[in-house]
Amino acid sequence: MHLSQNLLSGKRKYLFALILLSFIFVICAAFSMTDSDDFDIARREVLLRRIGHEILLQSGDSTSRVLPIKKIAENEYQIRFENELTFQTDSLVNTTQRLLAKAPFARDYVVNVLNCGNSSVAYGYAISKNKKDDIVACKGRRQPVACYMINIKFKPNGITTVRNKYFLSGLSFLAFVGFVFLRSVKPRRALPKDEDNKIFTFGSVLFDAQKRQLLINKKTIDLTGTETRLLLIFALAPNETIERSRLQKEIWEDEGVIVGRSLDMFISKLRKKLDLDPNINIVVIRNKGYKLEVSS
Repeated sequence: MHLSQNLLSGKRKYLFALILLSFIFVICAAFSMTDSDDFDIARREVLLRRIGHEILLQSGDSTSRVLPIKKIAENEYQIRFENELTFQTDSLVNTTQRLLAKAPFARDYVVNVLNCGNSSVAYGYAISKNKKDDIVACKGRRQPVACYMINIKFKPNGITTVRNKYFLSGLSFLAFVGFVFLRSVKPRRALPKDEDNKIFTFGSVLFDAQKRQLLINKKTIDLTGTETRLLLIFALAPNETIERSRLQKEIWEDEGVIVGRSLDMFISKLRKKLDLDPNINIVVIRNKGYKLEVSS
């Protein structure tokens, strides 16, 4: 018993260490992804400045500056300009598509060109990785010279979603590992201490609970652990009805799952092993349970 407890304690320590290492792995993976995310975001902002630069060139301006990119919300950025400009709608759409195609996680986005004075929308369109879902209107029109800001909002299904998937996958893995190992280290229900050394005799059957054996007419029959625990309950109360619910509870409760057919299967196996003595039988008591019937 002491050895079994030590083994169980060792397995639990091993389980704890495995879960801890798995948790550290998930955290390291998350930090690694964060570094990668920061790089992708920085690259995206450079591409946004490049978009502003090309729009100025298309407007005939090669000297004024593109102001620092402003992050106005999660996954939404604003391109601002030092001077007024004009733009061709087709050129703006083509420029953003060409440059943002190089950016990871930038396949779906909405572009709105705003007037600086009142933030009204002068022009807008939506681009999707599925070209059929693109929304582009008012092609071929040149916008008047004015002060414009360009807001670009990216669909939040890239960087954040990938990181969340890693976390969820890691947590699911930890839960699975914990379930498997807790099931594997769960101790089997032992025979009661005051009964595991007893030898029972009924009819011509000699039942040795400790050795898990039956001796019938000089023939030795081995029993499984479950068969032994089940027969022990009957042996302690021969010719008495044992409720089905009690048998299920005492034999399978520690296993975590009680399956009704399991009891019927083990009763059938015990009957076959007791067949050598016609005076011994396990009978069904309708709507109640079972009884080890020992004829005199």
